[in-house]
Amino acid sequence: MSSPILQAVGVSKTFGALKAVNEVSFSVNRGEIFGIAGPNGSGKSTLFNLMTGIPFGPSSGQVHFEGTQIDHWPAHRIARSGLCRTFQKDAEFPELSALETVQISAAYNGRLSRKGAASEADKALDLVEMDAARRTMKSHGLSVYEKKQLMIASALVSKPSVLMLDEPASGLTKPEISNLDALLINVNKSGITVLLIEHVLSLLLSVSQRLMVLNQGAVLAEGAPAEVVKDASVIEAYLGGRG
Repeated sequence: MSSPILQAVGVSKTFGALKAVNEVSFSVNRGEIFGIAGPNGSGKSTLFNLMTGIPFGPSSGQVHFEGTQIDHWPAHRIARSGLCRTFQKDAEFPELSALETVQISAAYNGRLSRKGAASEADKALDLVEMDAARRTMKSHGLSVYEKKQLMIASALVSKPSVLMLDEPASGLTKPEISNLDALLINVNKSGITVLLIEHVLSLLLSVSQRLMVLNQGAVLAEGAPAEVVKDASVIEAYLGGRG
């Protein structure tokens, strides 16, 4: 069996007396979609922060990517090595077009020429299936779903080996979630490993090969999604809304 592409080993993060992430260990296999669920405040986004160095690394524990320990690396080095993420809050340059926004990301992370950045930006927008007419309009005029496409394309243009998505379905309608489902599968089929934090369980169950549930900063359950959601402790902590 091949080594995992991404691995956390006893990762923790403390803020004074608060242990936001408590000795979390898991591994992600190359080519899979790995889902992460949990109630609000369970440490999901903080875990992404620790693994990408944005804005901080772990207090203890290790993060390994492609067989190399990276938890001591600066965030830009982690991103340029092929581990890229998105955030819960959509962010764009309102007066720039979608194409220009993705070109900026290409130039920064890919360190490409202007011509090269333009070409790679179009490829990334093709992968998320953004309509050609929408690419040239100012970003503030895009719909919620189109801003999600833009955010994901801005990460994809760096050609990551692993793409980490933090609640991309937030604010979407049911038809848009269905479109996002297809988008994620398409991205994964292109050869990119995906980590997906999401509250929309239907999306997690549809696309994930494995699912991990966090609660109070620790791993509550991990395994096949259909089995994990039947776990009594998961039902109490997550589905029951205790957190």
